[in-house]
This record gives sequence, structure tokens and C-alpha cells, in this order.
Amino acid sequence: MKTITPNLNGKDLTIGIVQARFSNEIGSAMVEVARQKLLSLGVADENITLVTVAGALEVPLALQNLAARDEFDALLAFGAVIRGETYHFELVANESGAGVTRVGLDFNIPIANAILTTENDEQAHVRIQEKASEAAVVAVEMANLLRELAED
Repeated sequence: MKTITPNLNGKDLTIGIVQARFSNEIGSAMVEVARQKLLSLGVADENITLVTVAGALEVPLALQNLAARDEFDALLAFGAVIRGETYHFELVANESGAGVTRVGLDFNIPIANAILTTENDEQAHVRIQEKASEAAVVAVEMANLLRELAED
């Protein structure tokens, strides 16, 4: 039995990041945590591209355009959707999540979706470090997995 083990070597990978500016403090902090983790995994700083968009609903379109360029091994999505008093929270959370997933499947590119969906700002702040770092690891691991699968 052949087993493909996780490969967290980011050397030679090119990573695109899309950050929603709504709740900018959270998204910007997530980008910096992910950037540091990517660098620690061997991704060169010049191989990381950051694009910002207004909010979570715009993230999938930006991801789609980055994926269409065929320059990236993996993409990351950052932002925060924080529950308010209306149904808008569910709409934004569900539609942005579905859009991110669709882009990944349509373009066969790994996308680490780290758009936080929380009840309040405090919950979002608590999750910045862990979720952003996890997203960076997932992006590198999945990019390497798809490369390995393509070679088989």
C-alpha cells in the first residue's frame, strides 16, 4: 500500500491571499500570522501575494480571478463575519463559504478558508492566531499533495 504523507515544505510554492477588509483589524492580523507561518514553512516572501476586497462576499470573486491566472499553488481566504441582529450574518457566512468552496473545486486549487464566523468580536480575536496558522499549514500541505497526486 502506498501512503502519501503530509509534506509541509513550502519551498518553491506560490501562495495567494485574499483578505476581506470588513473587520479589517481581524483580517489584517490573520494575514500577518499566516505570512509568518508560511515563511517558517519555507515559502519565500516574494512568492506570497495579498489582495484585499471590501467584504466576505467579494472574497470568492477575487479568489476566482487569482485561480484563473494559474500562478498559484494554493490560496488563503481571510476575514470575519460577526453576527449582528439580522439574517444578513447567515447570508454572508453561507454564500461566502459556498463561493470559496466552488472556486477551489472549479479550478482544482487548494483554498484554505479562514473566514471566521463568530458571535462577537471577542470570539474572532481569540481565533486569529490558531485559525490563520492552521490555514497556512493547510495551504502548503494541500498544494504539495496535489503536486504529488499529479505526478502519480
